Amino acid sequence: MNLKLVLIICFLFSALVYSQEDIKGSKDHPLFNRMPGYRITGYNEHDFNVYNDFYIEKGKNISVEGHTYNINYGLNKGAEPASGPQVLRNYMNAVKKAGGSIVYEEGSNVYLKLAKDNRVTWVRVNASGDAYSYFVWIIEETEMEQDIVVDANSMMSDINTQGRVALYGIYFDFDKSDVKPESDPTLKEISKLLSENPKLNLFVVGHTDNVGDYNYNMKLSQARADAVVKTLVSKYNVDKNRLTSAGVGPLAPITTNDTEEGKAKNRRVELIKK
Repeated sequence: MNLKLVLIICFLFSALVYSQEDIKGSKDHPLFNRMPGYRITGYNEHDFNVYNDFYIEKGKNISVEGHTYNINYGLNKGAEPASGPQVLRNYMNAVKKAGGSIVYEEGSNVYLKLAKDNRVTWVRVNASGDAYSYFVWIIEETEMEQDIVVDANSMMSDINTQGRVALYGIYFDFDKSDVKPESDPTLKEISKLLSENPKLNLFVVGHTDNVGDYNYNMKLSQARADAVVKTLVSKYNVDKNRLTSAGVGPLAPITTNDTEEGKAKNRRVELIKK
């Protein structure tokens, strides 16, 4: 065998081996191993993102947000493909074994939920036919870390010029109204604002984006506004007569709901001067 032919064979073998490897920078999620005979062919990971297409029943989807993973698996050359139902059942069984639940199943998709180690993880798996590829979306539910906290002076400036101030440093768990401890820096500044301006009385108004049921969003926004007022009164000794809570759901967006960035801006608490 001449040298040229040997080099060609070595090159083809190296290319084949490389093609069986995961793409650079990718990894399996810690909760799940992959189906045998598959490699990662696509991978995206974000510290914080919003996933809008999580179905909880036929025709009804919700938004979930947090640390997101989008992993595409492709079949290795020469490997035997699993069937779509086989892939889905494997993930369903793994989640149930870990104490999670099946939220919704339809056709080639299954939607799963796992509450573990003080974190809610949402999983969608898509696989169909002879699964030469399948797709997994994983969202570890977290609130976006707010790097900038609006201080009392900035709040007062916006109230004086606009009659209101939008706040993004008050946090709630997904689909809940309890104020999270991470909200304390912003709540402290609201308390300071009221202390420095004794004649100022405020509406505390909860807002949502337009994803999900209208009536549910109205109730959730009211519950969250109530919770903010309750926390300011009980924890920061604010006079309850100076605060009035209200929830307007998706009725007062400040920007479009057609983008993820817009939806994030529309989910807020506002202080409005009475």
